[in-house]
Amino acid sequence: MTAGRQARAVRLGPRSVAALVLVSAIGVMAFGWPLLADSASGLAHSQDAPWLFAALLPMLLAVVLATIADVGLDAKAIAMLGVLAAAGAALRPLGAGTAGVEPMFFLMVLAGRVLGPGFGFVLGSVAMFASALLTGGVGPWLPFQMLTMGWVSMGAGLLPGAVEDPPAGAKPRACGKLRGRRELALLAAYGAVSAVLYGLVMNLQGWPYLAGMASGVSFVPGDPLDENLARYVAYCLATSLGWDLPRALVTVVLTVTLGGPVLKALRRATRRAAFDAPVSFGEG
Repeated sequence: MTAGRQARAVRLGPRSVAALVLVSAIGVMAFGWPLLADSASGLAHSQDAPWLFAALLPMLLAVVLATIADVGLDAKAIAMLGVLAAAGAALRPLGAGTAGVEPMFFLMVLAGRVLGPGFGFVLGSVAMFASALLTGGVGPWLPFQMLTMGWVSMGAGLLPGAVEDPPAGAKPRACGKLRGRRELALLAAYGAVSAVLYGLVMNLQGWPYLAGMASGVSFVPGDPLDENLARYVAYCLATSLGWDLPRALVTVVLTVTLGGPVLKALRRATRRAAFDAPVSFGEG
């Protein structure tokens, strides 16, 4: 491992950046196309979700393969991915989505912070997929949940102050990194915002297809974009904030109370795994 830098299981190189941009662009189109559809369009994610899911899995693999081509990825990184994805999947059923109590967000944010945006995107997507298998929550919404959770964890890896570790004997501030209470405050704020945004983005997956709602919050195919967006905001205020705000509060509380030890454990595991060091096998 290079001195003075924190090892990352998955770093972003040109190929992995291109793969992430591509999968994110497809995700944005999948969420937003109903807003631009005309009144004659057949709108149903039950029809397009299998195609999105079929495209998403190879693209997640493409992110991993692109990272291997850029900087290398070994069995230790894959093992870390599996452990954290399993932990995230196990945390999700604890709240069972009750009133937005979802402790999974806390771990995805912290893991993305320590292990980087590329690792974070793959981790968030795989953890959501594993949790759906565990809870029986497989449906047209699953590929959208995988994309959105991937974005949540990836965003944590893009926050400032996470890259540099001090050289041996240097004080922490010498490298300009963000640690301690300031880092927990940053992660708590990001966790709260991302928890709310997760709900707002996921509403786009189902809102255009709900019939029989009041005209003030219903999606109207073919109407101007600004009018539909106004109805969408009204829909979110009337329905989902009761889940989104508690989710944000739980994420903040867990980050503030448990974030310090969890960050230390993740960073210790990353250093000991020495992801940047080549794997070698000794003789017999």
